[in-house]
Amino acid sequence: MELLLSPQTWIIVAVVLGVAELFVPGGILFNLGLASLIVSLGLHFNILDTWMLTLTVWFISASILLFAFSFFSNRFFKGEESIDNVYEELDIFGKDVVVVEKIGPGNNAGRVSFQGSTWSALGDGSELNIGEHAKVVCTDNISLIVEPQK
Repeated sequence: MELLLSPQTWIIVAVVLGVAELFVPGGILFNLGLASLIVSLGLHFNILDTWMLTLTVWFISASILLFAFSFFSNRFFKGEESIDNVYEELDIFGKDVVVVEKIGPGNNAGRVSFQGSTWSALGDGSELNIGEHAKVVCTDNISLIVEPQK
């Protein structure tokens, strides 16, 4: 436990963490190194006298530095943010599809070509023949609900 009460130990830990930050970027190791320097200063000026107090100060100072670094980096170095549409059904509503397998009459399923693939499709009860164009009304699980194009 004497090793934990040596300021030189904490300076070595700070240097090792600072060098490791060059290989593992992100700022966390740098913050841990700064906390180690704070502990080293506390030991040098005889503010810290037990190993438990030393580790507690290191943990608390590392946590405070981490939160401060996170706050300032997010505030001053914020990247571009954009929130795209998360409801895929809104993106496909009203899109044009081509019937590749007969749909209907009634609730008989067929297939349509959409977005470079074929999809299972259900109609509105009317019959849609191969080659006809339809538009997407909504989805039902993994099937598209389509109606004839007008």
